[in-house]
Amino acid sequence: MNMANLFYLADLFGVAVFAITGALMAGRKSMDLFGVLVIAIVTALGGGTLRDLILDNHPVSWIRNDVYIVVASLAAIGTVVWVRLTQPIHEKGLLIADAFGLAVFTVIGTEVALQHAVPLSTAVIMGVMTGVAGGVMRDVICNEIPLIFQKEIYATACIAGALVFIVLRAMDTPHWLDTGLAMLVVLLIRLAAIRWHVSLPRFHLLDRD
Repeated sequence: MNMANLFYLADLFGVAVFAITGALMAGRKSMDLFGVLVIAIVTALGGGTLRDLILDNHPVSWIRNDVYIVVASLAAIGTVVWVRLTQPIHEKGLLIADAFGLAVFTVIGTEVALQHAVPLSTAVIMGVMTGVAGGVMRDVICNEIPLIFQKEIYATACIAGALVFIVLRAMDTPHWLDTGLAMLVVLLIRLAAIRWHVSLPRFHLLDRD
């Protein structure tokens, strides 16, 4: 299997995982099946759509290939069925699923940006955007504070993964190794933040009387 096929499969995996997080969030809000599908698709495809629009990468992935919509829809429906047949998934389950999607989409976003020969800083921003934008849209629509604005490390994990990927690409190491290690960096940092509540220093502005 060549790298292009692996890239495509990883992209579909990210779509499925983020669709699951969208379906879980919709379930927490007691939405009907249509609402579940809408939130799942927005979560799964929102970040990539925004990235492609900014990079002028037309048409965006899900417009030229309806497999993306199908995968997101099946993942959402499968999540509904799974939760109905088993026990409800707790908050930590949602966070862990989100971490996997974050890792995949960050690296894919960085890769797509590099293919468009943008500056390295832009590639990092596109990687972060691809990873977090869908989740932000999900949380805003569901009237939740987006995970990126909460106390635990989130976007920082994306930045680290994007930088690792860029450095490894410059070293001309095997592409599969670059991709795997960069995804692992994002995943481990995010999971560590969830497990031990790791956060960046907070800025408190105190009023002076």
